[in-house]
This record gives sequence, structure tokens and C-alpha cells, in this order.
Amino acid sequence: MPILPGAEPIRHDGSQTGVLLCHGFTGSPQSLRPWARHLADRGYTVSLPLLPGHGTRWEDLQVTGWEDWYATVDRELRSLRARCSEVFVCGLSMGGALALRLAAKHGDDVSGVVVVNPASTFPRLEGYALPVLRQLMRSTRGLTDDIAKEGSHEIGYNRVPLHAAYSLRNLFRRLRTELPEVTQPLLLLHSRTDHVVPPSDSALILSLVSSTDVTETVLEDSYHVATLDHDAERIFADTHGFISRISARTTARDGA
Repeated sequence: MPILPGAEPIRHDGSQTGVLLCHGFTGSPQSLRPWARHLADRGYTVSLPLLPGHGTRWEDLQVTGWEDWYATVDRELRSLRARCSEVFVCGLSMGGALALRLAAKHGDDVSGVVVVNPASTFPRLEGYALPVLRQLMRSTRGLTDDIAKEGSHEIGYNRVPLHAAYSLRNLFRRLRTELPEVTQPLLLLHSRTDHVVPPSDSALILSLVSSTDVTETVLEDSYHVATLDHDAERIFADTHGFISRISARTTARDGA
């Protein structure tokens, strides 16, 4: 199945500092493309993969699960580690959950984490109904373009396949037990108004991680897809500043 125009993965060879970006559920690399380009323009080695089942048609997502999505970013992280001396992981929404799991599982191979409107829970009523509903219907209405900025558009599915949604719920359940294993420096940015992921998800993540170097930033002028919204430039600049600060600290420690 052809990839939707604009949903293609991005890879850029740069410095010994690598950055892996993870897009969200039913979305595509398009939602993070400006973020990836900003980091590539500052000389980093950047990888923004297309997750299985995404960027084509929603029926393709129906036959995948969280293990497939995580396996993809896990491979990308290992590839970056083979070429770079340090790697940072970043993500939007479900991509934030994947980035946090990478940090939990890979320890010192991840130097820092940046997440934007990260998801960690599933709506309670929908979650309870999913085991039955997914046997009765294939999909439900999707929610894309939760963006405050006029004229900005997200490439994503307008249907959510319920088998994949059930798998997503299982990913969040697993992640919550693993968050205490996250010890790396963490930059978490979340929108004041988000119609997809509640701010309480960010609060839950902050309460469970074991990181001691934590920065929380509230985005006042963006909705869920903040990387395409009014606060995008702040996200990009803060990410670069975060990576530069951690890299400099690591270099100084190694030199000492």
C-alpha cells in the first residue's frame, strides 16, 4: 500500500548526537517533520520512522499492535547507538509512551527524553468496552487535526481500528508499571487545552518516573498536535537547549 504523501520517514546523518522521534497513534512522521528538520538543521543525526500500519490506510493499522510499533523504534534506537555516542528519544502522544518505554528498557543507552502531550491512560468507559466492541465492529470515528493554529493540518486516519486501540490500551497498562525505571533527564511539555490526551496523563507520568532532572512546560496556545501548532517553535528550541545542556554535562563528566 503506498505511503500517503508527507507521511514518509525521515533520516538525517549528522553529529555523534542522535535523536529518535516517535509519532503518535493513527498519525505519521508528518506531525513531527518540522521538529525533525529543526534538529537536523542543528547538526544532529535524526531518525523519524514510520510505525507499522500507519501512513497508508486505517485497515493496515488493524492488523498491527503495540509490539510492532515498539519493535520499530527499538530497532531505530539500536541503529542510532551503533553510529552515535549518545542518543535522545522524543515523542508525541503515543510516541511519548514509546519514548518513555525505550528509556525504561535501555537505561544508559538513552541520554535523555523529550515528550509532548504524552499518553499513558485510556478513557475508562471506552477501555472497559473495548474487549467486546472490537469483536462487534472494526473501527470507530477518529480524531485528527486537534490543532489551534488555523491552516495547520495533520495527516492521520479518520477511523480508529478497534483491535489496534485495544493493543494501545495494553501498552499504556504495561508502561505505567515500567515508568519507575525511567531515570534519565526528562523534558515534558503538555498543552493547557488538549482534546485527545488529558493533562492528567502528564501528571501521572511525572509522579511515576524516577528521573531527578525534570522540566515541565505548559503550552498555552496549542492543542494536542502541538508540534504543528502555535507553540511548535518553543518545543523545537527547548528540545535543542535540553539536548545541548545534557550533552555538555556528559562531556564535562567524561573529561573529568
